[in-house]
Amino acid sequence: MSIQPAVQGTLAFFPELPIVLQTSAAPLTSDAGLLPIREFDDRIALTAAFAATLDDRRDPQLLTHPFLEMTRARIYGILADYVDQNDHDTLRRDPVFKLIAGRRPDAPDLASQPTLWRFENAISIASLKRLRDVFIDQFIASFAAPPRRLTFDLDAVDDPAHGEQQLVLFHGYFDQYQYFPSFITSAETDQVVVLSLRPGAVHAALGADDDLEYLVGRLRRAWPGVRICVRGDAGYGVPWMYAVCERLDVEYLFGIAANATLKRASDALLERAVQAYAQTQAPQRHFDAFWYRAGSWDRARWVIVKAEANAQGTNRRFVVTNRPGAVVVPAAAYDAYAERGESDIAHPHYNSSARWCSDPKPDYNPCVGVA
Repeated sequence: MSIQPAVQGTLAFFPELPIVLQTSAAPLTSDAGLLPIREFDDRIALTAAFAATLDDRRDPQLLTHPFLEMTRARIYGILADYVDQNDHDTLRRDPVFKLIAGRRPDAPDLASQPTLWRFENAISIASLKRLRDVFIDQFIASFAAPPRRLTFDLDAVDDPAHGEQQLVLFHGYFDQYQYFPSFITSAETDQVVVLSLRPGAVHAALGADDDLEYLVGRLRRAWPGVRICVRGDAGYGVPWMYAVCERLDVEYLFGIAANATLKRASDALLERAVQAYAQTQAPQRHFDAFWYRAGSWDRARWVIVKAEANAQGTNRRFVVTNRPGAVVVPAAAYDAYAERGESDIAHPHYNSSARWCSDPKPDYNPCVGVA
């Protein structure tokens, strides 16, 4: 019996478009879009540098699956939304995954899920530290000329997990079992520059001071004159983050959770915004700023408050900063903070003033905040 290689016809529900149906014995894939990404990867040498940092203690003469091959299979699997390692029991036979890993489509299969599990669990702390430098090196190499100023955003992201993986813990704020990785990303290039996988129940800012200090040291060795600013929500508005920024001469804009003292200091501002909205029916966005010292702080710091009133109600937010211009124009400093997210839209009309506020009692809230 012969099989006709191609049949051309029209489908009844769409007669304008001829459809070609063809049988094929060739291996097929739905992930051809990964091929141009692999081409780009060769240009920047990311996965090659990634794999080169890893300690492979296996006998080179007995290797079937090199670290570079497994690194590429796993990274490209995640890029294609195959986040589960078990997917690789099927992907190991996929022709595109073989190509991006460096094998011909008709070559033996890639590493199985158990082999990838052993690979990932064999990675040492020393390898991870070298890998941290790979990301920073990639960031530095992305600039054709030394930048004069850089802004970095600090973020902790809840990553829900299922099963009983190591370090998966319950976080009460997110009401789930999760990992809680932290990221430092560049506002100028959108690159992830530093990242850390952390247990699921830690404080949002745990280890962020060490990550920031290492990054600042690397950048200033490459670009001694660069000015650095960091931004983070209220989860990062904690004393040890203020301290590391001030010691390193880094500008910061951190959200700070509202408390009774801050609310009392800004009640008049909020009331002015409410009254102005009642009179004009136009959305109001007012600013104030003052010196404030919580009981857990070693010094007073400059706090900006934004008070809004509109048809949806009122909204009051606080930011602590050492940015020089914030003393003169607090609204501009707040808008620079708000650029890290989509929570705020700059308004061309605002009122601002400055005064002193002191609080002798501790108001520091160590919980994860939303700013």
